[in-house]
Amino acid sequence: MPQEYLEFEKPIAELEKKIEELTLFTSNGKVDLEEEVLKLHKKADQLRAEIYSKLTPWQKAQISRHPNRPYTLDYIEAMTTDFIEMHGDRAFADDPAIVCGIARLEGSSVVVIGHQKGRSTKDKITRNFGMPNPEGYRKALRAMRFAEKFRKPIVAFIDTPGAYPGIGAEERGQGESIARNLYVMSALRTPVVSIVIGEGGSGGALALGVADRVLMLEHSTYSVISPEGCAAILWNNGAKANEAAELLKITAHDLFQMNVIDEVVEEPVGGAHRDPRRAAELLKDAVIRNMSELTQMPLDDLVRLRYEKFRKLGQYDEL
Repeated sequence: MPQEYLEFEKPIAELEKKIEELTLFTSNGKVDLEEEVLKLHKKADQLRAEIYSKLTPWQKAQISRHPNRPYTLDYIEAMTTDFIEMHGDRAFADDPAIVCGIARLEGSSVVVIGHQKGRSTKDKITRNFGMPNPEGYRKALRAMRFAEKFRKPIVAFIDTPGAYPGIGAEERGQGESIARNLYVMSALRTPVVSIVIGEGGSGGALALGVADRVLMLEHSTYSVISPEGCAAILWNNGAKANEAAELLKITAHDLFQMNVIDEVVEEPVGGAHRDPRRAAELLKDAVIRNMSELTQMPLDDLVRLRYEKFRKLGQYDEL
């Protein structure tokens, strides 16, 4: 797919456009500029590494939403084999904003669950821009209970702006469906690894995030509200999203320091969208390593440690 550049990537875009022009000029046989092209490639790589080494939280939020960033189905295809998708919540409907199914990860059976955004306009509408309705969370819950019954580990991919706030969703019990997922996941007797691969927005993300290990890709975000939403509430000015992103502590490194997540998974320089295959390899290694540790634990210890992990989150004073 065509490479799209964010505002802060404009210097890189200009260099890569120049590389493309010189490469085309060379391929036409008019003049040999291969040495110059190699120098520009090296310069572009250095510039990209420099820019990505000092990203602001708001810039990371932009990367987490990048239209070329790999989605759940991309990671499922790259990391697993023999994927069979499950549909429907057996109560109301199937919600394409969440995908569930059974797959093999390095030969072992796992249940995979994840938010799914769309790429084309039609697909975005079908997937509701990755914002699930209650039936999506109930479908995920059905997959979780299936995993527990048949003793299969769960791998959950988190990537949503938030649960869908429409009237129909509220009428069908959006809040209850999210709360029930939190309740059930806290006591599931099977290992759970959740990964924030893009946006981790509010309760819509947390409904798949009560896990034994919570991982985040390096340029993903995880927050109770979007920077724009926070800025609109605090200052009545969505343009202050940059400032809100700084205060919210939404980045993987901030959340790791606060013990909200367990591991930051490195991305290729320039983000997962620059090299999706390498991003999937790095994520797969992290998931397999964490899952291997969890599957060796007695189930009683697993559930107890998961409960204690989430009870420790946050700081408070008792008067």
